[in-house]
Amino acid sequence: MADALDAMSHREGAQEAQRWQNRTVTFSAAEPISATAFALPGQSVASQRWSHLVFLHWRVPAVEIAPLLPEGLRPDEYDGTSWVGLVPFVLDRATIFGSPAIPYFGEFVEVNVRLYAVDERGRRGVVFLSLEASRLAAVLAARVVFSLPYVWSSTRLERRGTDLDFSSRRHFDGGASSRIVARTSTSEVVGDPLADFLTARWALFTRVRGRTLYLRNHHDRWALFRAQLLLLDDALLDRAGFGTLAERPPDSVLYSPGVTTRFGR
Repeated sequence: MADALDAMSHREGAQEAQRWQNRTVTFSAAEPISATAFALPGQSVASQRWSHLVFLHWRVPAVEIAPLLPEGLRPDEYDGTSWVGLVPFVLDRATIFGSPAIPYFGEFVEVNVRLYAVDERGRRGVVFLSLEASRLAAVLAARVVFSLPYVWSSTRLERRGTDLDFSSRRHFDGGASSRIVARTSTSEVVGDPLADFLTARWALFTRVRGRTLYLRNHHDRWALFRAQLLLLDDALLDRAGFGTLAERPPDSVLYSPGVTTRFGR
């Protein structure tokens, strides 16, 4: 039975990929990658501090990415392939509409699975397939307001010297777990086009009430450093549709101490 279901899923995925290849939507050329954020068009409506980020990325053919994107988007590519990211970090100091930092509910470890896309106007952004977070109120608010696929999970970070040990386990699906242990370094990454492609993302795309929205963000230029992956035991990539991808070493491992991010309309 399991083999039959796997075969059916594979056929459906292949059919969806073929439908994407046959689309006739016309896309503008993608905007240039910029390591410096574009100015927000108006006042920011919220802010967050992102700290101790580990960026793990794998090359994946664009044809495998395309069926997972909201309508009106195509896979963004670098060096002939698209990319899948697994990114754990600490989110805190969250504010909304100029409020003071929100205690407790605005502080948690997040682990997200992400893709990179371009819309019909050539604007680049992130598409989230899943976001693990330990604050149920934050999960519900993000799902209701922005249709972001947050999942209530037990998440944590343990720091041991230069080692970061992230873990996540979903409350109602214990098999959807992740453990990521990375060692940071002082080897700075500067002027690396791939690093900029993977991290310099100044917007996200999300599908809300039948429309694909483009939501801007702004923060200082990333301070990026090389990192070493010591351990990866992950099922989130599989849950997102990428099978055994986590069994393969990532093609890029980066670390950033963090940034404070502001969000526009």
